Amino acid sequence: MTSLRWIGLIAMKDLRQEFRSGGRVIAMLAFAVLACFLFSFSLDRSRVDGLDVAAGLLWLTVLFSSIAGAGRTFDAEEDDGAFRHLLLAPVSRHAIYLGKTVANLVLVCLVAALAAAALTIFFGIAEPGSAAHHASVLFPGAIGLAAAGTFFGLISRHSTLGDSLLPVLTLPVLAPLISLGATASSRVFLGRPWAEIGGSVRLLWAIAIGLVVVGSLLFRYITEE
Repeated sequence: MTSLRWIGLIAMKDLRQEFRSGGRVIAMLAFAVLACFLFSFSLDRSRVDGLDVAAGLLWLTVLFSSIAGAGRTFDAEEDDGAFRHLLLAPVSRHAIYLGKTVANLVLVCLVAALAAAALTIFFGIAEPGSAAHHASVLFPGAIGLAAAGTFFGLISRHSTLGDSLLPVLTLPVLAPLISLGATASSRVFLGRPWAEIGGSVRLLWAIAIGLVVVGSLLFRYITEE
């Protein structure tokens, strides 16, 4: 069986399990909506324009929702020993990592779409910019978040500190991704042309691909511990 097919099977297995139980999905989506709701009440609309802060709040919401979800990526399989059996299966560690990253990517994309819609509604933004441009910015960012979350999620799962270690590991690594993403999303919200956005998007893709490659290469060493 090819690695690509293994990646698809592992991703579908994880997604079926997530949507069947619903716990992590609901928690991530609920956190995103609640965060956007609280942000809308924490700012004085007469002094701060929603367009000026929407991009930063969007990426912060997606970041913390993703970190909260990443900490539970391996919980079910670790508890019943299924992850150990998966490691013993005739499948490469790269395929396992990429399959789980794809599953996390779907969840992060759902959170990003919901957070963008919630911020637009709660802040009363009549013209939030091109949906296609928002998707072009958020998608490589979501890949990077999913890749880092999957990699560091397993590290924190094997640590005595547990999920409390996850933000400490991920935030420094993801800082450039969040900074570039917020900058690009801010320009999309303001309706700037693609020429002013494309450079940041290319850098986002470079960071996202780098995180996937590094995570894939190092994942085997983590699972051998």
